[in-house]
Amino acid sequence: MAALGEAVHDCRRCALGSSRTHAVPGVGPRNARIVIVGEAPGQMEDQQGEPFVGAAGKLLDQLLRGIGLSRAEVFITNVLKCRPPGNRDPLPEEAQACAPYLDQQLALIKPEVVLILGRHALARLLPGHDSISRVHGRVLFKNATAYIPIYHPAAALYNSFLMQTLEQDFQAVRTYLDRAARQPAPVPAASAAGGTDPDHQLSLFG
Repeated sequence: MAALGEAVHDCRRCALGSSRTHAVPGVGPRNARIVIVGEAPGQMEDQQGEPFVGAAGKLLDQLLRGIGLSRAEVFITNVLKCRPPGNRDPLPEEAQACAPYLDQQLALIKPEVVLILGRHALARLLPGHDSISRVHGRVLFKNATAYIPIYHPAAALYNSFLMQTLEQDFQAVRTYLDRAARQPAPVPAASAAGGTDPDHQLSLFG
């Protein structure tokens, strides 16, 4: 994971690599059950090099506490690893340039749940699905991983009516985690057959 972070910091795959102050690869434990994927770094994130440290980040922390979780337990990242000028929406070519980094993060961490914050993250991770207003709070599966689309916390800062919806959607996350915890974990095929330890393989990436 360290090598991947260094690659993000050195990245010049699109023009954002020249306009940023700091790249923002992501933060959190490598064995996180949950990965949270937002849209892109904002001004404060660009200055500090960490995701969700502004007002939306404080709200995210509050929502996590509301379901018995903390920032220290989850891995947080974005579709884009660099701030778009003026906090504009990500361009398709920028999302495409950053795609390998997010794909590698998900492959390394292998989370049980991916929280998708907002429409741009939804379009990147689950292309072809309905709008965020139609699928928020639902549990959708891809490759045995649960993906739960949720409104971006920043949306609730501009529209207070969304706060209750956000809280309800996070409760749906808690419900899913509790239900999954009660189910016996399947034995990985490679381990059952005496194959290579996947944790050893991951250690090759830093």
